[in-house]
Amino acid sequence: MSAPAPAAPRRWFVAGDLNGFFGLVVDNLSILGFIAMALVGMFQFPAEVVFTRMFPGTAFGVLVGNLLYTVMARRLAARTGRDDVTAMPLGLDAPTSIGMALLVLGPAFVASKATGLDPNAAAIATWQLGMASLVIMGLLKLALSFFGEAVTRALPRAALLGSIAGIALVLMGLLPLLETLRSPLVGFVTLGLLLYVLIAKGKLPVRGPAVLLAFVFGTVLYYGLGLAGLGAPGFAVPAWNAPQIVLPLPSLGFLEGLPTAMTYLPLLLPFGLLMVVGGINVSESARAAGDDYRTRDILLVEAIATLVAGVCGGVAQTTPYIGQPAYKHMGARSGYTLLTGLFIGIGGMLGIVSGLVQWLPLAVLAPIIVYVGIDITTQAFQATPKQHAGAMVLGFLPSAAYLLAIK
Repeated sequence: MSAPAPAAPRRWFVAGDLNGFFGLVVDNLSILGFIAMALVGMFQFPAEVVFTRMFPGTAFGVLVGNLLYTVMARRLAARTGRDDVTAMPLGLDAPTSIGMALLVLGPAFVASKATGLDPNAAAIATWQLGMASLVIMGLLKLALSFFGEAVTRALPRAALLGSIAGIALVLMGLLPLLETLRSPLVGFVTLGLLLYVLIAKGKLPVRGPAVLLAFVFGTVLYYGLGLAGLGAPGFAVPAWNAPQIVLPLPSLGFLEGLPTAMTYLPLLLPFGLLMVVGGINVSESARAAGDDYRTRDILLVEAIATLVAGVCGGVAQTTPYIGQPAYKHMGARSGYTLLTGLFIGIGGMLGIVSGLVQWLPLAVLAPIIVYVGIDITTQAFQATPKQHAGAMVLGFLPSAAYLLAIK
């Protein structure tokens, strides 16, 4: 009797990983763009501190988390014998990143300057506050990660997916849509192309990764209209800043920010708890899409990535993205998280990410988040029994209230 033929090795990359990679990279770049816009544009935060101190450590957390999720996906594929396992996407959390910028970092910077500190010293103190905030939220998530399985078993799917669909529709849908409206021609052309290729499954006349082509076209259109004098009000070509290598080395600088961070606990603890609930929700969302990840492991990786980012200088917490089914529909498997982690992490150290954040227009970056929000909300209704639709809609209301708090 002949021995069974060995299983063919699973490929590291498939064609759908390119679409997933560009989509996940743009998600992260969009949130970094929002952070930079809020701190530098609204609060006059020194750009040098944002791009050379805050961003490298933040990007390093994305690298660590995506590498771990890639390993988890390949292990699940090997254990189940399936070739269609999609890795859990990890990136920067949109609601709490916006909240950190608008409710914690920006006001703290203004308050520090009011005490007589010069802007650079106030910015460094605020950066240390951001580091300490991430460490606090990471420790909270680490402690709560061991209870995720129990919560998953106790709550019905409508309870788990209702809140996540509300976040997707109200926060991930509306806030980026407002940025799209600032340059409506560019924003809606980019959004239309994305919906055409990702939802309608249409084919573009040019061969290549559809998501990349949509963003290239949107970016060219944005700068073309702007240089022709037809762009949105306030159009300006960003100044070129030469990239510089910044290694996100571990630091005890967060200890300096702990006293101030303790005064923000009423905000930080809900931010961390929201990510625990979100991690439980995305695990259920992935399970509904066919990928049965252990909730505890998803939460542990999330907590570790946030802690690493905080210790290394980051100011925005990482989270597993609620769009795993959307990336699965793109045809992505495990290669896209590996590529994203390497690109964001190494690009953050080399200054590439900071350069892209300054040059990629938000009107082009925002539509991909709108698409992910649409896909998540659709999947939540499809995966929940029809008789629970009312509970799903009720789950949208806290997100609407949170939107009002942010605004």
